[in-house]
Amino acid sequence: MEQIPPRDGYGKGLLRLCAEDSRVIVLDADVAKSTRTIWVREQYPKSFLDMGISEQDMVGTAAGLAMTGMLPFASTYSAFLTGRAYDQIRAVCHDNLNVKLAGAHAGFSTGPDGSIHQALEDIAAMRALPNMTVIVPCDAVQVEKAVLAVRDWQGPCYLRFGREPLPVVSGEGDPFHIGKARILRDGSDVTILANGAMVYEAMQAADLLQSQGLSALVADMHTVKPLDVSFVQGAARTTGAIVTAEEHQIAGGLGGAVAECVCETYPVPVLRIGVRDTFGESGSPDDLMRRYGLTAKAIAEAAQTAYRMKR
Repeated sequence: MEQIPPRDGYGKGLLRLCAEDSRVIVLDADVAKSTRTIWVREQYPKSFLDMGISEQDMVGTAAGLAMTGMLPFASTYSAFLTGRAYDQIRAVCHDNLNVKLAGAHAGFSTGPDGSIHQALEDIAAMRALPNMTVIVPCDAVQVEKAVLAVRDWQGPCYLRFGREPLPVVSGEGDPFHIGKARILRDGSDVTILANGAMVYEAMQAADLLQSQGLSALVADMHTVKPLDVSFVQGAARTTGAIVTAEEHQIAGGLGGAVAECVCETYPVPVLRIGVRDTFGESGSPDDLMRRYGLTAKAIAEAAQTAYRMKR
């Protein structure tokens, strides 16, 4: 299976937007080569601003540009964007400004750079902000689609993706709609809801479960906010048990959103695969994913447990 860094999809999406829309302006915090916004700087220099290592200034400038009718995309490492510039992002949300935020190098994808660079709580921080839309694409193809989609989605958006190559599990012709789950596999015994790098693992887990006699419904929940509530409710009714999988803390992310939805509308067992109230550490991304239990095997084991719980 082809593997492409998700950040490549971000760069490609921005190039398409710059060619089509004169309102688009791309801001970066001195990591243009890493976020692939350097492609914009090289091909559309008038549509690019390097703000230096100044995340707060970048978001504030993006807010001002949005107020003049421009369409700013502010990009940097997700840990620094959501951490250092939280106050400015909150102000953007307070005034419901049309600013698009791209949190690159999310999760464990920064690997050897260590825990300070590993954004594992960013989704929770962004999801809690009123007016914010939160999108976590599963591969480079979907990142590109998400970039195009948020252009036409009014209000603040947080687009989150990693650095390392990921298997491409979405096709060019697959639909992408903000706020709508993408069904990857039908099933009747248990539901697996995943986003980002964990979508591929969820599909692998479904194969494991099939060999064990369980039928798993698998869906790509690329939009954490607004959550596809009707789909989650339907999955709860259809299978009676849910497992969520994300490269993020289990608190406040996809698992939290699904658990809140299910608890309030159609209670069924919900087990969450993710990081459990800890920071990361230095290591290769693959080793860290295994160390923190973000694997197909862990998803399959949780699905077996959830299935037994409903019985």
